Order: sequence, then structure tokens, then C-alpha cells
Amino acid sequence: MFRIAVLVSGGGSNLGSIIESIEKGYLNCSIEAVISDKKDAFALTRAKEKNIPAYVVDKKEFGSESSNKILELLRDKVDLVVLAGYLSILNGDLLRYFKNRIINIHPSLIPAFSGAGMYGIKVHQAAIKKGVRFSGCTVHFVNEEVDGGEILLQEVVEVREEDEPKTLQERILVKEHEILPKAIKLISEGKVIIKDGKTFLLNSTNPKEVF
Repeated sequence: MFRIAVLVSGGGSNLGSIIESIEKGYLNCSIEAVISDKKDAFALTRAKEKNIPAYVVDKKEFGSESSNKILELLRDKVDLVVLAGYLSILNGDLLRYFKNRIINIHPSLIPAFSGAGMYGIKVHQAAIKKGVRFSGCTVHFVNEEVDGGEILLQEVVEVREEDEPKTLQERILVKEHEILPKAIKLISEGKVIIKDGKTFLLNSTNPKEVF
């Protein structure tokens, strides 16, 4: 069975969508670990309720060694690392060991409103302030550049005239809950390849580019 770890900083609604997708049989996966950088993250409670091993790797405790601690927990134990609302930056040996095996969900259409400092409600505040007509969410691979890895899936959400950052965030979150399990499914079934800085989805005959 395909093994995943989920890293999360907050409530873990995306974690919940992954768990639900497994329970419904959409994903043939097992969650081997949930790791948070916040000891009070509700995601840890979600994990414990499902008897999923849960760990806290607090940057206040581990500092620059946080990524190494995560690698220690996950080495040889998982096939994919999923960042589902995880706000700390990963680096070093962890990224090298799991090269092309870490994905992140970001609440915008990358490259718009992405990069250092762009997370959570700040993304939607920036989108509203800029007056964009469309926003959305992106699943991408993780590398040394913040939000700079290859894009796997994107989902578009229309920005309404009456939208405030919170209402836009809520509608985009619904789409996050759809495309993150879909991305995990594609990877777990061996249907994703990375070539020349792009991702491609394998079908029965020829690779088809994923937008």
C-alpha cells in the first residue's frame, strides 16, 4: 500500500479530506504519520482520533534541525510527504531524500500570490486588494524555492464582487479538499512524471500535460 505522511500547522481540514478519501476507498493509501510544528494544532487531534501516529516538531525546540528531525521520523517509512497547510519551510537533507516526493497545497494560482510570506488569509487579502477576477488553488512539488516546485494540479475559483478575504478563502478551501486527494491518487498510481520543469500525466498511450 502507498504510504504517506501529512504535515500540517493548523486545524487540518485538508488532512480530514485525505482521511475521508481513504475511508471511502478513493485513495488506496495509508497515513503513516501526521507531523505538526504547532503542539496545539487541531490536526493532531484529528490524527489521534483515527489512531494515526502524531508528532510535534516545534521549531522553538529543534530550530534549524527541524527538517532533519522530520527526516528521522519519516526515512524509509513513507512514499510521499504531503504538506497540507504546513507553514514552516523545509530544507536540507529532507528535500534531497524526498526529491519529487513532497507536494504542497497553496491557496492561489501559482505563480500569483505565492512565495515567502504568502500563506493563509494573507493570500486572499492580496487577491482581493489586487482586484483579480479569478483565484484558486495549486498542488505543486516542493523544492528549495518557496512555492517554486513543479505545478501538478490547479483549480480556478471566480472572485465575486462581494467577496471578502474570508469568503474567498472558504470557497477556495472547498476546491483544495478536491484536488489534494486527486493529486495523491495520481502520484500513488504512478501516473505523474516530471520533465523539464513541468509535470505530465501518463495515460494509456502518450503523456498528456497537466495544467
